Amino acid sequence: MKGLSSAPGDYVHFKSQVPLHKISIGSKQWRYYDFGPKSVPPLICIPGIAGTADVYYKQIMSLSLKGYRVISIDIPQVWNHHEWIHAFEKFLDTINVHHVHLYGTSLGGFLAQIFAQHRPRRVKSLVLSNTFLETHKFAAAMPWSPLVSWTPSFLLKRHILTGIHDGPHEPFIADSVDFVVGQVEKLSREDISSRLSLNVNVTSVGPLLLPDSLITIMDTNDYCAVPQELKDQVSERYPGARRAVLKTGGDFPFLSRPDEVNLYLQLHLRRVGVEAKPDLLQGISRDGGSGGSSDEKKGGGNLDKPPEEHGSPGAHDGGGHQPQASGSEVHGLDDQILTNREITSMTLGTLSFLMQAPYIPYLLQFFMGALYITWKRLPNIQNLRKI
Repeated sequence: MKGLSSAPGDYVHFKSQVPLHKISIGSKQWRYYDFGPKSVPPLICIPGIAGTADVYYKQIMSLSLKGYRVISIDIPQVWNHHEWIHAFEKFLDTINVHHVHLYGTSLGGFLAQIFAQHRPRRVKSLVLSNTFLETHKFAAAMPWSPLVSWTPSFLLKRHILTGIHDGPHEPFIADSVDFVVGQVEKLSREDISSRLSLNVNVTSVGPLLLPDSLITIMDTNDYCAVPQELKDQVSERYPGARRAVLKTGGDFPFLSRPDEVNLYLQLHLRRVGVEAKPDLLQGISRDGGSGGSSDEKKGGGNLDKPPEEHGSPGAHDGGGHQPQASGSEVHGLDDQILTNREITSMTLGTLSFLMQAPYIPYLLQFFMGALYITWKRLPNIQNLRKI
């Protein structure tokens, strides 16, 4: 299977230059990238269910070179929307960020709106991409959601993969799907369970104090896991928002159409009054970026240098200034095979509980469907890697 050296060249270069931070805040583990001048109000990127902090690496590379600060996060293991609000606020306090601009895709866009609703003084603008206002439809489509915390990892991952449009894809979209599939395989069962819980806990976004003029809606017009009617509701809720329409791009335009997405993000930040500071880029090159530590490699801000093709360079810990920061990690892509141990990881006690649960018909139906989809879909995913 693929290792980091077989990942996209620009991603290998990104991992060698931008430090990965990991901190513990209470019981929550946060994994994030923070790059760009610290004096600039940050754009914080929040991924969807299938995403990690890594999926926005193209935005970090591009916007930081223009003098913007970009923070990309993993959604931590939170199980309801109130827990998300409190956990995200504590995260911002810990990294000493008071006012933010949020860019959220799919579930990330929903969480960005929820936070803006309940903490209006902290959110200065929103960029919403392929997202929604309420979760009722997702809850209705997942009747086995009460069992999500008992469901084995391989079934949860297959459930997520069924939401990704099944090709054929043009090469750039195929590459974006391939990259996200690799990120899904890195997620733990608890990671996926908590995100699915956030996606199906019945709630909706209330009125925002944020003016529509400070919101940009960026949607793709070809296909997306979020139904069109839900995306239309977002446009209707914010009639005065700016529209940034991508004719194509699929579920992950930040990977498949990075130039367009980065341009729209830059235009949005300019419009809402964020002043870029490219004159500070030299400091980034020396010190390894906003929030970076002296452990980073020399020359760690030179993202304009072409990536080298040899070796598997890793990111170094840049969280020296953060409390309880642990070392940076570089995940390999060669841990993507689902083994039989995942299937047998449920204990006999868990199986006994499931057999007595009223949701067993839904679980059996989902189990059989997942096996069929796995058999049908895996060859297609392998074919994507050959493109």
